[in-house]
Amino acid sequence: MISEPSGSGKEVRSSFLELYFGRGKIADIGDARSGLVTKSVTARAYAGANEKRQAAILDQYKLYVEMADRISARRALANTFFLTLNTGIFALFGVFWKDRPEGSVWLLALPAIVLVGQTLAWFWLLRSYRQLNTGKYVVIGALEELLPVSPYWRSEWVVLGQGKDKARYWPLTHLEQWVPLLFTGAYVAGFVIAVTVS
Repeated sequence: MISEPSGSGKEVRSSFLELYFGRGKIADIGDARSGLVTKSVTARAYAGANEKRQAAILDQYKLYVEMADRISARRALANTFFLTLNTGIFALFGVFWKDRPEGSVWLLALPAIVLVGQTLAWFWLLRSYRQLNTGKYVVIGALEELLPVSPYWRSEWVVLGQGKDKARYWPLTHLEQWVPLLFTGAYVAGFVIAVTVS
């Protein structure tokens, strides 16, 4: 068991598998609310004009939504890179498997380890992006509480069943993490087959 301190002063215990392959701690809107509004900046700081304060909140909201969208775009770009790389590697294996070069099959051990390492790095990168985006969207929800409407937090996310009802919406970030694990399994299985066939 691995022990790590949590924000509440209690210890959270996680197994190795939960820590590195589990969903992780889910971001909480209460945590976002507590630190969102700067207490020293009140309507008075805006010369008593509530409209100016609301305009500032709206501008910050727009900027923050744009930042969350950019994180999603970077995640998609990273995912495309790794998917293209691994598809190319599979095509290369197909060419070599047809006309296998002579030599010890154990020479494949190092490339297999490298390939498994890069697919696990891909998995953890996607997991990190998912956690980062989850935190950003929780903060967006807290920002929407300061605005007259809440299109994401109280409307869209509720209509989609908050990602819990798979009949309504199956979050892409949960599905895309299976792809690197499938490649990992394929690389391990390919190595085992190469060793046992030789």
